[in-house]
Amino acid sequence: MHRLIRAILCDVAMTVLPVMASFVPGFAASPAVVHRPVQSVATQRQIPIVLGIHLQELPSQSRIVLEFSDPVIVRTFLLSDPDRLVVEMPQVMWRPSDTPSPSGRSLVRDYRFGLFRKDSSRLMLELNRPVKIEKSEILPPKDGAGFLFVLDLAATSQSDFTAHSGWPQDDGPAIRDVAAHETGIRSGKTRPLIVLDPGHGGFDPGTHGETGLVEKDVSLAVAKALQERLELSGHYRVKLTRDSDVFIALRDRVSMARAAHGDLFVSLHADSNEHREIRGASVYTLSPGATDRETANLANKENHSGVALGLEAPEINPVADSILSDLGGREIMNLSVRFAGTIIATLPGATAVHSPLPHRSADFAVLKAPDIPSVLIELGYLTNHDDETAMATAAWRSRVAVALSAAIDRHFSESPVFQAEAQAFPSPLSGHIRGVRTNGGLSSPAQELTQ
Repeated sequence: MHRLIRAILCDVAMTVLPVMASFVPGFAASPAVVHRPVQSVATQRQIPIVLGIHLQELPSQSRIVLEFSDPVIVRTFLLSDPDRLVVEMPQVMWRPSDTPSPSGRSLVRDYRFGLFRKDSSRLMLELNRPVKIEKSEILPPKDGAGFLFVLDLAATSQSDFTAHSGWPQDDGPAIRDVAAHETGIRSGKTRPLIVLDPGHGGFDPGTHGETGLVEKDVSLAVAKALQERLELSGHYRVKLTRDSDVFIALRDRVSMARAAHGDLFVSLHADSNEHREIRGASVYTLSPGATDRETANLANKENHSGVALGLEAPEINPVADSILSDLGGREIMNLSVRFAGTIIATLPGATAVHSPLPHRSADFAVLKAPDIPSVLIELGYLTNHDDETAMATAAWRSRVAVALSAAIDRHFSESPVFQAEAQAFPSPLSGHIRGVRTNGGLSSPAQELTQ
């Protein structure tokens, strides 16, 4: 039987070639290939580096080899609809000398890699047909090469693939870290936790302006400015769903907030519109239907931004939609609507506000935490010259952070449900009202949400 063998390019390490040769009889390493040293690079950087990605293909078998500068812990899992394989590892720096293209005639159709979320990187293989994992192992360094992760795949039936596919039972390293470091004890002795969610990130830049300013950068800069303001007040704990340029799936943003027992969830974004004269900030809350066509389009765009880039699955857990009819969920939605009104009342002194509809609602996936009041703020339109010019300045970010901090203070201080706890923390700064937390009794049954 004819064997389709893809050539491994000339800069592949000498140690990698015998690994590939063991997969395909007759495959020999070229004596002209010289392996590059890795120790100096590994010493210089603390984060492991992916030095090479190598692919070997047969009609019904494939071998993928990743070369690392340092040892890593790797896990693999299969996902269906569409069929794909995920290789998950701690955060790494991707510096492969080459990214070989699949032939398209074997098991792997395509692949992508990068920083998936904080402290977690992924290699995702899109499959031409169902596969099973025949071998997954890490080989120690040899002859100057790095650590080699070897993954052997073989064709299998769809029923076998489906039986072994599915998301891992745990939430992965990022969410486990949140649960470990944010105890979230709901007692009168704990400051309220504000979860700030800078939209987009990593592979997903969001929208952009004429000057090249991108949404993911604007949202992260405002989140950090607001975090600093809130923490300096001494009233709150603050958690960011991302604090660097990484992609985080929508369901993970919600899960992180819930795992940390957040008391308020604020998702930050920047908008765009083909009518460039439209400008100003808007605040959005959750509802089963959209208030207008523009809001419906916005919700659809935000809900599927990661799906469109192939970074997350399109399925939605119907449990999330049950909060729209659950009694506790409706109370949380009411708190969210009230908080949206408070934001709109404080923003005009800091930035332009959208007119005539500054508060709108739709079925935003990222707002579906059933036990946390949640809002999504579009800080302005990057497609509007004046808005984009303002967003690029530190002065604008500072004004917005002050306004949102004041809205958060007012939201908690005016919540009658929480007044009994209001004296638990004496304010270290005068002129500020201590925040309080959401009553745990308002939550609906704790179940993990998907986007």
